[in-house]
Amino acid sequence: MNNLTKLLAGTSLLVPGMKGLAQNVTTPQKQSPNIVLIFTDDMGYGDLGTFGATLFQTPNLDRLASEGMRFTNFYVSQAVCSASRASLLTGCYSNRVGINGALNPHAKIGLNPEEETIADVLKSENYATGMVGKWHLGHLRQFLPLQQGFDEYLGIPYSNDMWPLYYDNTRNVPPSHKRKNTYPELPLIKGNELYRELKSIEDQNEITTVYTEAAVDFIRRKHDDPFFLYVAHSMPHVPLAVSDKFKGKSEQGLYGDVMMEIDWSVGEILNALDEYGVAENTLVIFTSDNGPWLCFGDHAGSAGGLREGKGTSYEGGQRVPCIMKWPGVIPESTICNKLSSTIDVLPTLAEITGATMPKAKIDGVNILPLLKGEQDADPRRVLYYYYGNNQLEAVRKDNWKLVFPHDHRSYVGDEPGQNGLPGPTHTATSGLELYDLRRDPGEQYDVSAFYPEKISELQALAEKAREDMGDSLTGNEGANRREPGRASE
Repeated sequence: MNNLTKLLAGTSLLVPGMKGLAQNVTTPQKQSPNIVLIFTDDMGYGDLGTFGATLFQTPNLDRLASEGMRFTNFYVSQAVCSASRASLLTGCYSNRVGINGALNPHAKIGLNPEEETIADVLKSENYATGMVGKWHLGHLRQFLPLQQGFDEYLGIPYSNDMWPLYYDNTRNVPPSHKRKNTYPELPLIKGNELYRELKSIEDQNEITTVYTEAAVDFIRRKHDDPFFLYVAHSMPHVPLAVSDKFKGKSEQGLYGDVMMEIDWSVGEILNALDEYGVAENTLVIFTSDNGPWLCFGDHAGSAGGLREGKGTSYEGGQRVPCIMKWPGVIPESTICNKLSSTIDVLPTLAEITGATMPKAKIDGVNILPLLKGEQDADPRRVLYYYYGNNQLEAVRKDNWKLVFPHDHRSYVGDEPGQNGLPGPTHTATSGLELYDLRRDPGEQYDVSAFYPEKISELQALAEKAREDMGDSLTGNEGANRREPGRASE
């Protein structure tokens, strides 16, 4: 048993906070289902068995898909950690709420506590709210989960590579990554307080187990009341870490081992829902924060044939696997090919529970009709692809995607790293490119020369977004952007 596991064994891992078609089910206007939202880190579109993964098995996630719905056109709002998480929790494009990129341990900003999160919205309907795992929306106390609608929290405040170790898990940090020398030891936070410092990869090896035990414990204690549990795994973000029970178990190597342990974690959570008699009244959502960090080679996931990966506005960066299960509402063993996004989770949960929507403007739409398998439902037809410092890099309507000229990270042609070390990336330049994602999900064939009317239509949509949220590529500030929270003086 690892030292971290020993330390936490026998203790309550969370502490009270201070603050298809054939089923034809009609959903009442207001319900109080339990909600479990599981969010992985840097998992690619092709990293689940039901999305084409090979050389490792994900039987529990395959079971989730067989009992629920797979979403094949499901997106995050930006292909990077903090921005993606801000969108998930607020129902907004992340640039609307002032969160871009990946906040590091020296950041002086965070998600503004004035924003209303999923946890805030559900607390108004008397939900117990708990979070386990990676937060990454501001490490300072005023930005932590207990100040953002959650009753309980156990996890790390940012990415697991933001510590004073290099990717070979030594403290021999090369000059190219010298900022790591300024980072503190990786903190494990319980409630609002530092609970333990993670100083080695051996400490991180148990983190998925620790998160899982905390999640199961929350279900055990809260199953008599409606609850919202947000489980944000640190894996499979590098450095990859896995417990002894899964080390060496997959044919794919360490990445496969880590994915098998995440699958085990999902199984433990599903088993707990069964054990405490709440599985039939629980909506389970499983997805990822962005696509794979491809420069890490054998320690990275698969984009499943999509173009590029994490940190880009091409499909491999922003399209992610998603599975949802809700017995009696979501038809079993179904596939939804309609456009949807993490920003749609909040308004959908508000519709389901009868909760009041946030006062400030949000960007998500209610996708409950998709969950119910309604064939004619099409609640989201447009998606904007923002990245970096408020750059509008692409827009999609239905199956048409227009990419705007911009510089971007690219992995194409670079030799990937091995054994945990990163390979190089380079900066590439996109032109004005049009893709028909129905025929060409890999974005290999620019058809802009053939469909000028589609370019005009999508350009008009882009102008609306620029006027609303801005676009640094065109110098538009936008009229409806909000500020992040800033450190107290």
